[in-house]
Amino acid sequence: MGSQSVTIFLVFLSSLAATSVDSTSRSFLARGSSFSVEDVSSSSSLLTSPDNTFSCGFYTVGVNSNAYWFAIWFTNSKEKTVVWTANRDNPVNGHGSSIALRKDGAFVLSDLDGSIAWQTNTSSINVHQAELLNSGNFVLKDPHGKIVWQSFDFPTDTLLPGQLFTKSKRLVSNVGHQMFSSGYFSFFFDSDNVLRMIYDGPDISSIYWPNVNLGLFQNGRTNYNSSRIAVLDDKGIFTASDQLHFNASDVGLGIQRRLAMDPDGNLRLYSLHDSSGSWVITWQAIGKLCDVHGLCGRNGICVYAPDPTCSCPPQYEPVDLTDWRKGCKRKFERTCNDSEFVELTHVDYYGFDLNFTQPASFEECRQICLQDCRCLAFSYRLTGEGLCFTKSALFNGYSSVDFAGIIYLRVPTRAQTSNQPTLNGSHLDCRSLNAIGAIEVILAVASWWFLFRKRGISASMEDGYHAISSQFRSFSYSELKTTTNKFKEVVGRGGFGAVYKGVLADERTVAVKKLGDVVQGEEEFWAEVSTIARINHMNLARMWGFCSEGKHRLLVYEFVENGSLDKHLFANENFLAWKDRFKVALGTAKGLAYLHHECLEWVIHCDVKPENILLDKDFEPKIADFGLAKLCQRSGHGSSELTRIRGTKGYMAPEWAMNLPLSAKVDVYSYGVMILELVKGIRLSNWVVDEHYSFGEGMTELMRVVRIAKAMIRSGEDSWVDNFVDPRLRGKFNRNQAATMIKAGLSCVEEDRNKRPTMESVVHDLTECEDDITLK
Repeated sequence: MGSQSVTIFLVFLSSLAATSVDSTSRSFLARGSSFSVEDVSSSSSLLTSPDNTFSCGFYTVGVNSNAYWFAIWFTNSKEKTVVWTANRDNPVNGHGSSIALRKDGAFVLSDLDGSIAWQTNTSSINVHQAELLNSGNFVLKDPHGKIVWQSFDFPTDTLLPGQLFTKSKRLVSNVGHQMFSSGYFSFFFDSDNVLRMIYDGPDISSIYWPNVNLGLFQNGRTNYNSSRIAVLDDKGIFTASDQLHFNASDVGLGIQRRLAMDPDGNLRLYSLHDSSGSWVITWQAIGKLCDVHGLCGRNGICVYAPDPTCSCPPQYEPVDLTDWRKGCKRKFERTCNDSEFVELTHVDYYGFDLNFTQPASFEECRQICLQDCRCLAFSYRLTGEGLCFTKSALFNGYSSVDFAGIIYLRVPTRAQTSNQPTLNGSHLDCRSLNAIGAIEVILAVASWWFLFRKRGISASMEDGYHAISSQFRSFSYSELKTTTNKFKEVVGRGGFGAVYKGVLADERTVAVKKLGDVVQGEEEFWAEVSTIARINHMNLARMWGFCSEGKHRLLVYEFVENGSLDKHLFANENFLAWKDRFKVALGTAKGLAYLHHECLEWVIHCDVKPENILLDKDFEPKIADFGLAKLCQRSGHGSSELTRIRGTKGYMAPEWAMNLPLSAKVDVYSYGVMILELVKGIRLSNWVVDEHYSFGEGMTELMRVVRIAKAMIRSGEDSWVDNFVDPRLRGKFNRNQAATMIKAGLSCVEEDRNKRPTMESVVHDLTECEDDITLK
């Protein structure tokens, strides 16, 4: 190789030791140079951008892989995140493959047998050198420095700041994490000049973003433009000619970013956390992942249980449990005669409608399907007038409590049991859950029993159908009175009311909360609680239903076995072990981060405290009472005016007393108090107070502890952690985790809310030491 040649090295993922940047590394490659994949052991084999942000070369996944890509990646990201691959669908062999900038100007990637796996179209151009720029753009330049070819013109799944996105380009998802082959999801300018996302699978193509149920202008877009162009700038602001505009939640200069079409079909904007090398989601196109088409394949249904999960409907089974993109297959032979229907409430399959009739009665809709052999199912909705949609194919299935309709799957009569309830929904009004509660109980219990217990369906299939058929619903007051044995067993009391233990007819144990001081009418109350019910996360207590009957307002939650955190943390005996305290700290932070940043509705809890953190049988935390104070819609300033909301003295942030607009940082403050209590094992706050209390009262203990902790840290003494941690643990704790929790707690209780971290940042810091399980 010539003296001007620079080798490009192989970088492995985080499972391999990171190669340090050598002083001999270059950002360019001269014409006539070539190198093979075996050259990766050379200390000078790194091609980097001048500022070391990006690296370029051969890339493989794992230690033993023999597949290699010519790629560009972020040098300092934890997983060496790839932003571009030349040969994404055609990896080359780990032995004998090579890359060359030939003398004729072509940049060529050759496989083991000498065949060309990929090349640029520059063989007739006087190319002087190849260069990796600070922007992440890999370019070929002529002798005058003019760019004659650039990777920015051929994006894969990622758009970088400053990279123009035009009508000839599209972002295509990878098939999976660290699997670089082209997937099924794309982000592109459509023929009408509008940016869209589409699922383009082996069986169907289906646009799913922006909202397909709304018109162009309702989605805030326009097609009155002749130029199809968009760009993400260095501040994290995306602007497009169709009026699509969004920005990162941490908008500003000095942050490395990428916009990616992810393998799950969502478009997300990421920011790089400098100290850890981890990526943080700062914007995403779709809040509810089941809105993405094609996720669960033909006949499959996407259901929140609580996270998005693929499931098969009754009388169907997965084609391949390891790959839900293949969907579900029938367990019966289709016939055009001798048909019946299985009813699934709040379920729909988008598209493939054979007809659209309005108005139509339920029976008319049923007959339309029965008389058409192509009809596999029909969807019936009552939204003022009956709407009937008959389906020729079952794709894009989803289950959502806010879908005002029912899908009726066509199956042979012999697939039904003789004593199954008759499915006749012509009288249903899906705008009111009170009207469908009794029918849902019958279907959830009877269908579950007959379809699964009697027919030996697998446990995973049973769970999937149960998740679909037992959606959030309304309960009558008499039903909950029976469920709780006349409200006999009180398991908790809080600012919103008493909580009673009960058992539903399907043998699920529940916690029933009686609300006080609720003045909303039934429709308003239903609208609020249904929004809360759509919020799903493993660290949030799951709401299963409600009652709004006369003066009665009740909420029905999953029952969490080990009760609230305060009963274990402050107990004289059987207090929490260290591993459980750390688990509570991390899980609670994840739940709050979800409420603040990820869920469809932006929710400030407003009363984070040990009494509102429930512990399941494995001591995994579940946050209770979220959303009951007030649901806050996202605003341009990231805050919302909240007034007359009760909190708990000692856990309330200073801005409560200062009458400032409240943001998610009030929850960060309360979490800070709680995490310090987790470490120290004592109550640092006083008890209940309403909105009229003076903030300065009763803070002596917390302030004293904070001052002492900060002084100990400044002193630099090795024993400062030991002096802070709960002495009841007798030294059985992880020093690194304890130090991280204490420092996180201190930063969270800063009086200046602008100095407090976000919950996402706290999650990141705690996750960094999660695997350190050594006890002192």
